[in-house]
Amino acid sequence: MRIFKFSKEVGKKISQYNSDFTMSRIIQTEKVTNIGCMYLEENGIIGYHQAVVPQLLLIMNGEGYVRGESEEYFKVQPGDAVFWEKDEWHETKTDKGLTAIVIESEELNPERFMG
Repeated sequence: MRIFKFSKEVGKKISQYNSDFTMSRIIQTEKVTNIGCMYLEENGIIGYHQAVVPQLLLIMNGEGYVRGESEEYFKVQPGDAVFWEKDEWHETKTDKGLTAIVIESEELNPERFMG
């Protein structure tokens, strides 16, 4: 498991085309990619299981805890991105609730875009 940041603070200011915004790049793929939004209510859980394909979880709202194959949990909050490799065991849980975008694809490589 690896944790990255995609918060505004790690983004890049864009001024092209008379623009004025900050962009935090996340991922680029050429193969089939599934993107979904997960809503975990108070005391919600995504149970301990193996990732079918590489998976990136982007915390958008709320807070929670994630773990990989060890029993150690890491706190996550908006702006955090958690990456699990294919076949890696993992779990996500929350006391207060959280909303997250999940990106699943055979070719995810978040290191190219996020720090």
